[in-house]
Amino acid sequence: MTGRLFAIVGPSGAGKDTLIQGALAARPDLHVIRRVITRPTDAGGEDFEGVTAAEFAERQAAGEFALDWQAHGLRYGIPAAALAPLANGADLLFNGSRQGLERAALLWPGLSVIHVTAPPQVLTARLKARGRESAQDIAARVARAAQPWPEGLPAGVSVITVMNDASPETGIARFLTALQPVSA
Repeated sequence: MTGRLFAIVGPSGAGKDTLIQGALAARPDLHVIRRVITRPTDAGGEDFEGVTAAEFAERQAAGEFALDWQAHGLRYGIPAAALAPLANGADLLFNGSRQGLERAALLWPGLSVIHVTAPPQVLTARLKARGRESAQDIAARVARAAQPWPEGLPAGVSVITVMNDASPETGIARFLTALQPVSA
């Protein structure tokens, strides 16, 4: 039995972490892969393993990551060992990046992508509220949200967009719908 793998992508401030946590509360059968990131663990946001750039490089060289990428001046890694539950039929989610999607789709042909997004004014307000970025960084993140998707996604990779522009409950309901198996 093989589980499904979902890459959850979208701009900063779209509410990916909120929707993932809401989905976990509603569906305890889901598993979220804990990313390794080159930022301090106490920086807030999702549950991640914070490491130094040197530690990340060592682990990367040792082959510990099934997938890694760079965005916003940080390195992100998906530990290879975290994928083991797929073999037992578990559905796994990972908070990904558009920059890593082409490689992820080649590694995992059955990959499903859920693109969580919101209008620019909503993204800006959420980023200001979390207080981690400067006004310049916020503007850059919102501008990046408007950039086109990678053109190299292989055929068969499904991309579902979830508009997260309303209440958390509405966003979670939309996200849970996107996680449903595709009916034939």
